[in-house]
Amino acid sequence: MKPFDVYTLWPVELVHGQGCTVWDAERREYLDFYGGHGVISVGHAHPVYVEAVQRQVAKLGFYSNSVINSLQDELAERLGRVSGYEDYALFLSNSGAEANENALKLASFHTGRRRVLALHGAFHGRTSGAVAATDNPAIASPYNAVHEVTFVPLDDLGSAARELTTQQYAAVIVEGIQGVAGVYEPSSEFLAGVQRAARANGTVFISDEIQSGYGRTGRFFAHQYGGVRPDIITTAKGMGNGFPIGGTLISPEFKPVKGMLGTTFGGNHLACAAACAVLAIIEREGLVAAAATRGERLFAALNGMAACYPDVIADVRGRGLMVGIELTARGIPVRAALLSEERIFTGSSGSNVIRLLPPLTVSDAEVDMFLNKFERLSRRVD
Repeated sequence: MKPFDVYTLWPVELVHGQGCTVWDAERREYLDFYGGHGVISVGHAHPVYVEAVQRQVAKLGFYSNSVINSLQDELAERLGRVSGYEDYALFLSNSGAEANENALKLASFHTGRRRVLALHGAFHGRTSGAVAATDNPAIASPYNAVHEVTFVPLDDLGSAARELTTQQYAAVIVEGIQGVAGVYEPSSEFLAGVQRAARANGTVFISDEIQSGYGRTGRFFAHQYGGVRPDIITTAKGMGNGFPIGGTLISPEFKPVKGMLGTTFGGNHLACAAACAVLAIIEREGLVAAAATRGERLFAALNGMAACYPDVIADVRGRGLMVGIELTARGIPVRAALLSEERIFTGSSGSNVIRLLPPLTVSDAEVDMFLNKFERLSRRVD
């Protein structure tokens, strides 16, 4: 037997990591400016994280949700306090897709409705309901086509409001920043208008913060820049720093019913210990504010490069440490050169956007190292 071959792989096997640095099997060193799709929030092998996971697995790695697990209470309390959503409830799962599945299911239970309003360019996951709300026909099987989802353009408040006035939608789901679509941020006016229209028509407003949450943008959740307060918030990726965990934050309006939601592995002891350690590190090291500061440094320099190399860089978008560098040509050769020649891991977003999602622990020196190497490459491409 062998792995099901569905991934395009770089010819690198990573075997070790520390902070924002990773090493391959040949002991070559790389700067990690992608964090495995933005999962590595507090750096590779952070000692506080490692100690917490080791301590917990030596005690009890798993038991089901049929018993009391005080680590779930600790995680919910910490997350509520750090995020500013102390009055919300937390349902734990294994991934961002599951967090979104549960959010959509709760909205349907709550409203008794079936339809969902989503945005063009959206990416909400690869499970059935999540992929139905994802604007990518390439990953939607015929089975997914049974779902009732309408897509409207990002920042087209008129279209969104017109749809919501039909009063047929269970939920409207909006990413804090559209990561897969090209790192596009909804405007504050759009978020406020969608929230207003949703509330006027009994529609649940869901904010998908799977990629843009957990301090990455310089606020704990990206939607907080828009001054809105969603009915449900979903999170994952940076929540466990590599340990699989997802969370659905639920406003007090929703009343739980026994058996409404369920999971075998979600919220297990080891996952909660990892997630608690992540929040402890974020608080102790001030990583939300650090993401804002390092982001300002990145954006200032990248915008300067865009002015110097307009034939290479078309635009720079995002917030904090969620950055999209739109190139004038295809991005794959640039990413390949960054990896093979400059030893830097980056991501992509569409065919011509370089996506940066470094750990929140990235230092000024590491930011400068990336900028120097990226500018050197830009000069050569230009």
